[in-house]
Amino acid sequence: MSKAGTTLAATADPHATAVRLPRRRGIELALIVVAVLLSVYGYCDVGLAKNGSVPPGAAGYGAGLGVLALLAHIAVRLRAPYADPLLLPIGVLLNGLGLVLIYRLDLETPGDRAAPTQLVWSTLGVGLFIFVVLLLRDHRVLQRYAYVCVVAALALLTLPIFFPAVNGARIWIRIAGFSIQPGEFAKVLLAVFFAAYLAANRNALRYTGRRIWRLQLPTGRVLGPIVAIWLLSVGVLVLERDLGTSLLFFGLFVVLLYVATGRTGWIAVGLLLAALGAVAVGWLEPHVHSRVEDWLHPFASIEAGQGANQLAQTLFAFAAGGVLGTGLGLGHSVLIGFAAKSDFILATAGEELGLAGLAAIFLLYGLLVERGYRVGLVLRDPFGRLLAVGLASIVALQVFVIAGGVTGLIPLTGMAMPFLAQGGSSVVTNWAIVALLVRVSDSARRQYDGEVAP
Repeated sequence: MSKAGTTLAATADPHATAVRLPRRRGIELALIVVAVLLSVYGYCDVGLAKNGSVPPGAAGYGAGLGVLALLAHIAVRLRAPYADPLLLPIGVLLNGLGLVLIYRLDLETPGDRAAPTQLVWSTLGVGLFIFVVLLLRDHRVLQRYAYVCVVAALALLTLPIFFPAVNGARIWIRIAGFSIQPGEFAKVLLAVFFAAYLAANRNALRYTGRRIWRLQLPTGRVLGPIVAIWLLSVGVLVLERDLGTSLLFFGLFVVLLYVATGRTGWIAVGLLLAALGAVAVGWLEPHVHSRVEDWLHPFASIEAGQGANQLAQTLFAFAAGGVLGTGLGLGHSVLIGFAAKSDFILATAGEELGLAGLAAIFLLYGLLVERGYRVGLVLRDPFGRLLAVGLASIVALQVFVIAGGVTGLIPLTGMAMPFLAQGGSSVVTNWAIVALLVRVSDSARRQYDGEVAP
């Protein structure tokens, strides 16, 4: 009998021997090698373009990134052998490319070198990835700590209120030269809470409550607690003027509510509320209103004789890059100013890698999100399904908000591009997201291999 016939027979007969699925760890290792080589090539290309020689630290950079990736691969091979083989290589490639872009911008700002610090944070992020993969044997354990997660998330979101504002927003904790952004960690904790609560109450959310037109609203007893937690978290973020993260939390809440209930009406309600909130905040909050004005009139400062603002410089960078880009190290996106390594790092990628390079980066993000959604479709337990969709949605929403703001599609909100942008809290959190997706994808494939009960 053919392999396909054996598979069908095993599916039809519950007493038949389970078909062993391929683990595909060799594919993962090969892709990791490619990701590390591409990152090292980009690092060397920057040095050749700027100084005419290979950077002296190229070997150390390649060895360090390779060792980190290899250790992460070994952890996956030992504890999550059935995990999706694309998740880890995508994380390695995006992180490596981010280090290359930050190093390239460091050459224009010798007094402000961010690449070494970003490499340290990346090491911590991979360490957290290994820790999660090795110690979290079953993602369903997290469901027990849903309320611990939400309390911790609200505490993290509240802390920056007691610290001075930075660039108009209170989202940082700075102590003795050390800074973190607690909201980055809070988004993962809230994703766990939303997934656990909605999984436990999905039937009540779907079948109880009052029907208004075509939308059946759940009872306040069921929907009230999660709405209160969401409103509290978003309210704190509005006070801190961190509107990008507020939009991220709102989108995460609406997406998971739709997945849990299967009712498309929640998408319509979410879009309506988002539009109303955006208009209200855009008119009432001066900091946000100025960003809306810059979005509507990006060249107003040039016409007024004050020079190009950050958004105008970004648009010029994209235009200069064209289809194939100017080449790594040969652009002028450093003219954007203080946020070139963080909020506007896509401008450097667009100018020096061109439209083709940007498309490749967005495809990597799209593939990472798609693998997360695929896991959500395959998993049988509701919590795992919602957790996978929630984590993938965090990446999708964050990329949309940042890329949309930088390219002029929507007003700027001020967030870090996952893995690419300078920001230690961001890169550590993104590695935690990849680790959880690896763990959930391993469980998803094990359930079809007879090792985990459906």
